[in-house]
Amino acid sequence: MIIKLTATQQTILSHAHQHTAGRIEWFPETLKGGAKAKTIESMLKAGLISQKKRTTVMTKVAYVALGIEPPLKELKEPGQIKTRENSKQAQVIALLKRPEGATITQLCETTGWQQHTVRGAFAGSLKKKLGLTIISNKDENAARVYRIASD
Repeated sequence: MIIKLTATQQTILSHAHQHTAGRIEWFPETLKGGAKAKTIESMLKAGLISQKKRTTVMTKVAYVALGIEPPLKELKEPGQIKTRENSKQAQVIALLKRPEGATITQLCETTGWQQHTVRGAFAGSLKKKLGLTIISNKDENAARVYRIASD
């Protein structure tokens, strides 16, 4: 099914694709009040945009309607980690990648986080979002050591 875009929809979606990675943050100056609300409503109804929390984003349908290949969020190579180099998350990953791994205490000292925060990062951002496999075992001093499993 091909959706025919209005000139306004075309302008909004093109701008979102080119400038905000698909987030609907800009509208033409001529689009105000009720007209803006109706345009958003019609785009939602047509499945061109979706609202996630407080963000409105383009859908795959919108990309197809523009004649553009939808971006694939799974473009990462397996095992490729996308994180800022200077973030605490990057520090945690670097420690966990070491052959000797890291203990919760070492991770807390490095990041300034509390133990429950480190464990939460394991479960949330490292396992669920980044898809890393974290293994643990006890070393000779009976301290639990965590590592990122190598493929």
